[in-house]
Amino acid sequence: MDDQRAQAPTEPAPEYVLPLVVRVERAAPPGRTDALETAARAVLVLLSDERATDAGEWARAVHDWQDSRIRKVVRRARGAEWRRAEALPGITVTGREAEVRVFPPVPLDGWPKDLARLQVSGTELDEPQAPAEPADGAPVLWLNPGLKMSAGKAMAQAGHGAQLAWWELSTAEREAWRAAGFPLTVRTATPAAWPALTTSGLPVVRDAGFTEIAPGKTVVTEGGSRFCPLPRTRRP
Repeated sequence: MDDQRAQAPTEPAPEYVLPLVVRVERAAPPGRTDALETAARAVLVLLSDERATDAGEWARAVHDWQDSRIRKVVRRARGAEWRRAEALPGITVTGREAEVRVFPPVPLDGWPKDLARLQVSGTELDEPQAPAEPADGAPVLWLNPGLKMSAGKAMAQAGHGAQLAWWELSTAEREAWRAAGFPLTVRTATPAAWPALTTSGLPVVRDAGFTEIAPGKTVVTEGGSRFCPLPRTRRP
């Protein structure tokens, strides 16, 4: 006879999100590409931090976050807001001018109050000058040229691209990249190059379409000749 006893419903696992905060002071905001590259490096710095691995204090939260969607949310802060954010457990990563603080993952509905009150939508940053050609030695995170994203949304996508590349690497390759300071560049692909990038077997970020854009491909990560040795493609 079948067991007809009712089974107690199980609680769904909480969904985690990785918070990133970019410092945007009115008088001296960072450049857009600098902020995107710093956000991507910040994700890698957290993933490689001892607190996020093995028995580290952040390891369980990082595991639970990576076991689901690798959702990231970028907020902006200045002045006292930034100082309060820096007082919370996390890591500040600097670029040429940009400062991005990355925090261990938190439940989607459990943000620390000093982060939850920060602005999340409409983060826009200018590009002070045209970015140079990316160097062959470091990986390139290629943005979809057909999408219009705010700087905050693009920072999250760049972070996804860096994380997918990290997952592809061996321990030795990760250590070499980390020791060099995680060099990388973020650029927008040309419309002619984008189709080949997305079909080349490289890591491709597919956004779920929760905010700003429809679901689809946003970033392709191409390897460097010295660091993050993923394949490279021939670009038109």
